[in-house]
Amino acid sequence: MTNIKSKRILGFEIFDGRKEQLVTHLDDTLRHGQACLFYANSNLLQHCHGEAQDYVKPDIVIANDGIALDAVAMALSGSRFTENLNGTDFTPYFLQHSQVCRRTFLLGGRPGVAAAAAEAFTTRFGLQIVGHANGFDDMADLPGLLARINAVAPDVVLVALGNPRQEAWILANRQSLDAKLLVGVGALLDFVSGSVKRAPDWVQRLHLEWLYRLCGEPKRLLRRYTVEMALFFILCLRWRFSNAYRVD
Repeated sequence: MTNIKSKRILGFEIFDGRKEQLVTHLDDTLRHGQACLFYANSNLLQHCHGEAQDYVKPDIVIANDGIALDAVAMALSGSRFTENLNGTDFTPYFLQHSQVCRRTFLLGGRPGVAAAAAEAFTTRFGLQIVGHANGFDDMADLPGLLARINAVAPDVVLVALGNPRQEAWILANRQSLDAKLLVGVGALLDFVSGSVKRAPDWVQRLHLEWLYRLCGEPKRLLRRYTVEMALFFILCLRWRFSNAYRVD
């Protein structure tokens, strides 16, 4: 990254600034061509650190997502990230404030989720949704899906397949898409559509949204928030003491 602050964790360069700065940086990047926006949480970094070099490119922007990244940043550099730029909050904010991106396509979720999210995005956020496809049967015909997306000429494609699957899909297919910006958004469509309830504001302010989600989906998330989280911190500490870490 150039002309902006970042923190380096497990080989990834992660944006360190405020949401207004990130909007400006993305718009500036998009004026020169296509870009990708990924949100770095512990799950993504842990599973993809071996391919970190594929993510460190001028047209790939990575934002921090979650308290685990703050804790690791504090341990490695002595300071937290300036602001939590999680995809659930920042993505709608960016789409409302971008000077470059207007038309949005939604991809992912169970059947019916993307359609419900499209309606919510339009009514709640005033966004222009030009198409949607689910993350199951709609993905069976990849060439057809790519043609379907390009046919409606979106500026942005939001890909909600869960990480690291959504990031891998974007990196594999970005050259076949005409959209300016491709974003991996995780559970955003579930939250916006109302199919999954988000933690109350007071829980978010206490940085306990992870615990709220764990209580709601213990079977799916228990290992991620216990064993895998511990492994993530161990991995970061090993990386730190191997002298791979640098402060920019």
